[in-house]
Amino acid sequence: MELRLVGSKSLFLSNLEVMKSCSFLDTKLIFGLSGTQKLCSCRGVVLKASRSSASYDAASSFSKENFILDEFSCQINGKSCSGLYLRDIRVLDASDDEYGGVVINPQTLPSNPNIFASVLCSSLSHWKMKGKKGVWLKLPVEKCDLVPIAVKVGFLYHHAERGYLMMTYWLPDDPCMLPSNASHQVGVGGFVINDKNEVLVVQEKYFAPALSGLWKIPTGFINESEEIFTGVVREVKEETGIDTEFVEVMAFRHAHNVAFEKSDLFFICLLRPLSTRIMVDDLEIQAAKWMPLVKFVEQPLIQEDSMFRKVIDICIARLGKHYCGLSVHQLVSTFDGKLSSLYFNTVEDSDSNCQAN
Repeated sequence: MELRLVGSKSLFLSNLEVMKSCSFLDTKLIFGLSGTQKLCSCRGVVLKASRSSASYDAASSFSKENFILDEFSCQINGKSCSGLYLRDIRVLDASDDEYGGVVINPQTLPSNPNIFASVLCSSLSHWKMKGKKGVWLKLPVEKCDLVPIAVKVGFLYHHAERGYLMMTYWLPDDPCMLPSNASHQVGVGGFVINDKNEVLVVQEKYFAPALSGLWKIPTGFINESEEIFTGVVREVKEETGIDTEFVEVMAFRHAHNVAFEKSDLFFICLLRPLSTRIMVDDLEIQAAKWMPLVKFVEQPLIQEDSMFRKVIDICIARLGKHYCGLSVHQLVSTFDGKLSSLYFNTVEDSDSNCQAN
């Protein structure tokens, strides 16, 4: 690298070596000076920089802050001297988040692992000096070879999806304040009962041995960005072919260490059938039918399980108008301006589906 002060005076520094230490997040510059060169302070001059090294393969991956003005001081022949120089600090393209951190742009990451390693270190140093906190690094599948480099620097896994791995780095010396990965999965069960007092039930193809012979309500998981009240209607339709209308959330269960050490929220919903003809999903469901409520309740596995029995008691109480569940209301909050679904009891609402005694 050659740094040049252009103006009435010029200063040339050759053999500039940049040594980066990721562990200390510091950038050190060592100057090799010939015997005739002198260092001096120059004021009122225009600063420019030129590079003679090979160009980077992803110029768009760096922010526009490629150079910053810095000071240096040294001793030459027993005399103190100082001056200014331009420091090359190529920084990964990133945007600020609302919590004082940065989110690296995954679209402009260097494809060369060596370049990525070098620029990642200088970027962390730059962001630390800027007082930034958390760093979010999203690595697409096609750039998975950059993962070991990020791990070596100190990045931690946060979460993964089909197309990417999200990693994080906490810059301050204080305890990390970044939020953890999503801790829950959300499931739904549809309690569908017709005007004949029959419950829509299924037997799954794949089940635990302890549940052999059990006729159960249709259940499943909520998809990403899906509402509870639309997700349960979808699940019932997929498994049985029955069209339904969401009425209320009757109850929900909260359990822990259910799958891969994640917690589970399971919402039992009352649905009104809009059709009667059953069409079984052959991939997941062995059989489906309309079953009299009395026989459904009398199943040994229902009677022996306190959780199942309580859910049935709640549903029967709702049918007898001795209980009201939570109906859905979509509202916009001024905090984020987004449409959200709020579930609450509407016993005194004349438009409510629930008319409890």
